[in-house]
Amino acid sequence: MHKITIAIDGYSSTGKSTIAKQIAKHLGYVYVDSGAMYRAVTLFALQENIIGDGFFDVEMLIAKLPE
Repeated sequence: MHKITIAIDGYSSTGKSTIAKQIAKHLGYVYVDSGAMYRAVTLFALQENIIGDGFFDVEMLIAKLPE
């Protein structure tokens, strides 16, 4: 079976995550909450002092991320 990537976009509180989880389960896909991933990386960067004065040091972030 050829798998595809599905992205769902829209306003907050409209059921995007709910329908995405249902679609993923129905198709046997993995549900990925990209918003949660972005928030986790941002929190890590803040805790590691990688973000400061509106500047984000991408090279430092990559170096500090656990493998």
